[in-house]
Amino acid sequence: MSKTVSMNIGNTDFSFEHSLVKVIANRNCPEIKLAGLNVDSFEEGNEYEIQFWIAQELEKAGIVRFREEERLDAAKLYKIQWTERVQTVGQISKLPENFYPKLRRCLTELKKDAAKSPEKLREYEKSTHLTQDIVNSRLKKIISLASASPQTEQMLKNLTNEERFLYEQLHKFIHEWKTQILKHEERVE
Repeated sequence: MSKTVSMNIGNTDFSFEHSLVKVIANRNCPEIKLAGLNVDSFEEGNEYEIQFWIAQELEKAGIVRFREEERLDAAKLYKIQWTERVQTVGQISKLPENFYPKLRRCLTELKKDAAKSPEKLREYEKSTHLTQDIVNSRLKKIISLASASPQTEQMLKNLTNEERFLYEQLHKFIHEWKTQILKHEERVE
């Protein structure tokens, strides 16, 4: 993978790690003070908005749990996959916010759990297949869009940050390629 692609995905992941997510407190917890960071106290049952990476650590400690809409699972992936498949090539559906970072984390967790349970292994395999189908379907659409004339913002509004980056790189590359292919008068002598 090129350095540019890795940096783009890394930047997206970094932004996601620091984005706000909604959690529900599992128990009361006093304010947490770390070097340069304060996390307010929690009251059991209340909802809070905190940075993802903090929420992840607090979840591991059993202090909070993510709200259901913050997580991806096989059922949500199936819905997304179905929506992608019923649309025409020129249509791209809107994905949940931070879809790809959430997807990577979902698959990582399922893979870890798969080692402990045959049921989780089946869910991991199903989720992996759904993911591949979603990515392939969207990739075909992005390639089609990138191959055409520059798209309007309306056409591109449902692309994620990662997909927008890919579209822009592909469009530039395809446009340059077409320009070189069609430069016949300079080469024919």
